[in-house]
Amino acid sequence: MEERKLGPVVGLGTFATFEDDEPLARDVVEAALGAGVGVFDSSPMYRAAEPSLGAALDSRRSEATLATKIWAQSVAEGRVQYEAQRRFFGRVDVEQVHNLVSWQDNLPWLVEEREAGRIDRIGVTHWSSASLGELEQALRTGRFDVVQLPLNLGEREAERRILPLAEELGLAVIVMRPFGGTGAPLLQRAPSPSELEPLGLETWAQAILKWVLSDSRVDVAIPATSRPERAVENAAAGDPPWFGPAERSYIERLARLL
Repeated sequence: MEERKLGPVVGLGTFATFEDDEPLARDVVEAALGAGVGVFDSSPMYRAAEPSLGAALDSRRSEATLATKIWAQSVAEGRVQYEAQRRFFGRVDVEQVHNLVSWQDNLPWLVEEREAGRIDRIGVTHWSSASLGELEQALRTGRFDVVQLPLNLGEREAERRILPLAEELGLAVIVMRPFGGTGAPLLQRAPSPSELEPLGLETWAQAILKWVLSDSRVDVAIPATSRPERAVENAAAGDPPWFGPAERSYIERLARLL
């Protein structure tokens, strides 16, 4: 696997979960680490998620790949966020430009930080299919190592437009919203246990995550949760064997029937 690659693994997102609840963050992170989760994603946009995550990782920071973001309209604001992240985490492994905000302004100093060895990888993200054109433009600069995008059974535009480009450029891919948007709509209904049995998995959530990770162009899926037991359940989907075309098509058919 290329040096840039991060997976395939199930990571842990922190959007709208433990935010400023440090004890909860510790419980979820401990469960995730115990289950083999190694990639943790956050952002200054997620209220107090960054300091909560930093405190939760604490002495186990070396076991995690830390991916967070710069969400800033100016270089000065971005540098303030970056310095705070260095206090929270000690080091940022993957620094992403969140939702393409001022990416052309912030990219030069992020490249300098990478070249100085203070950041391992630089990434860029966006949640909306309407912005995939600009995301393509950013990636074609050749200065990013990672792209984060939405991909799930009901939202596949990035699969058609960005994944081929990421493969061409050798980029690592982090998938946000694997269960759909707010409220995880893809989990609201689930197939019966008998329908899941041929897949060798216990839950519909695991089937969805393995469907995402079985695309060889995807490295990490980052479902968010505030429940330690759900972090453990999700992590189980990050183990091989991976689905082939037949299994992925079967899951797609199940999703259409729900």
